[in-house]
Amino acid sequence: MALLFLIRHGLTAQTGRVLYGRAPGIPLDHRGRAQSEALVGRFEGVRLTAAYSSPLERCTQTLEPLASAHRLDVMTRDELIEMDAGSWTGKRLSAVRRQKAWGVIQREPSTFTFPGGGEGFVQARDRVVGELLRIAGRHPRGRVAVGTHGDIARIALGHFLGTPLDDFQRIVVDTASVSVLQIERGHGHVRLVNDTGGVAAFATAPIPPWETANRAELRG
Repeated sequence: MALLFLIRHGLTAQTGRVLYGRAPGIPLDHRGRAQSEALVGRFEGVRLTAAYSSPLERCTQTLEPLASAHRLDVMTRDELIEMDAGSWTGKRLSAVRRQKAWGVIQREPSTFTFPGGGEGFVQARDRVVGELLRIAGRHPRGRVAVGTHGDIARIALGHFLGTPLDDFQRIVVDTASVSVLQIERGHGHVRLVNDTGGVAAFATAPIPPWETANRAELRG
């Protein structure tokens, strides 16, 4: 059983203002750097065995302090990268939200592909889910940090929750939040969503729910 800790990157100077997509050269700001440093303490007691990340700077910077504390290298994977926003890359979100196509993204993202050669939401789901399953296959008993982006994390969580792709935006994933997937033999369970505090509960092996019920009966 693999535990994957999905970590959204920390704050940048453009977070919430610009649709930066895959644009390079957007590092964490002072708030994001503080968030990345705080991850080390939030994982106290959890022994990570590997760290993977989107290749974009804001994600690798978020994972580097945590990986260093666990003496791990951050391995980048293109499949964990942000969606390609095509010709919308670099536009202010306030301007994009006024476009008619923005309503399609909110109501039926499964039908939408970003203009100008960008990526579709179905494509994004297929690549990230496939990569998470491959990571879990490489570390079948591991605890793995996975640095990625807000929409990518929400799409992945929605898939493993059995949520239709058109409803994935109902899931909240804050900057520097941690969500936990448990994956075994290609099947996933969502253990935690959008945690911004500690994950010490995952330091020990989880007790299967049927064992928990048996112990309750014995105590009764």
